[in-house]
Amino acid sequence: MTSNSVKTSMNISDLSEAHGCEGCITPSFLGFDFEYAYQPIVDFSTKSIYAHEALIRGANGEGAHTVLSQVHNDNVYRFDQACRVKAVKTAAALNLQGYLSINFMPNAVYRPELCIKTTLAAAEKYHFPINKIIFEFTEVERIKDTSHLLNIVAEYKKMGFKTAIDDFGAGYAGLNLLAQFQPDIIKIDMELLRNIDKDKSRQAISKALISMCQELDVTVLAEGIETKGERDFFTAHGVSLMQGFLFCKPAFKAAGKIEADAWN
Repeated sequence: MTSNSVKTSMNISDLSEAHGCEGCITPSFLGFDFEYAYQPIVDFSTKSIYAHEALIRGANGEGAHTVLSQVHNDNVYRFDQACRVKAVKTAAALNLQGYLSINFMPNAVYRPELCIKTTLAAAEKYHFPINKIIFEFTEVERIKDTSHLLNIVAEYKKMGFKTAIDDFGAGYAGLNLLAQFQPDIIKIDMELLRNIDKDKSRQAISKALISMCQELDVTVLAEGIETKGERDFFTAHGVSLMQGFLFCKPAFKAAGKIEADAWN
């Protein structure tokens, strides 16, 4: 599906149709500000940038915790909405190439067809292609209602977005969640791949996961790559999407640039 396949004639005032949307597109409405750092996801097979992941930072580049510690039940919906809009707006301003990967909070989405409206409006306003957005959720977040999550993913796929599970292998649902739905991308938890080129147990688990995802038509992304040994293990086993400090650290309010030596 192309970006032109999703039609929106929505003005910002229309967003009030969804409960709680008033002011969601203005981060200051939260009572605190935040920014993004962007970390490249590379396609090692083509030596190119596949996507950038938008990572929450404080207004002056402080760590994500300084922002997330201010999120609570009363503002989590507004925060989730504001994150989506700012990520799209900033990515468009930076002219980021490839996909934009945005983390979202399933527990903050009460009706996906309504809660997505701010994202659609932002994509239209800032001329960012709908089909270049990946929504990823972390397996570490406890999902209150799995059926609700499945509904969100189904709606997002219908709209042309890609979906991803972050930190796979480190959270609450694991294989049971994967059995119920298949995202476009699974990001292997970085603890599972650390020093994998020297660890037979990690190798066996990762190879089984890669093989399983191939059968399910799910793309594997190796996240947290720090050494060439880790990179080469996944390259040898057919994984080309990678992310980590070996290639580039998150760039605050900027597009990441790949270290030339990371390709060698």
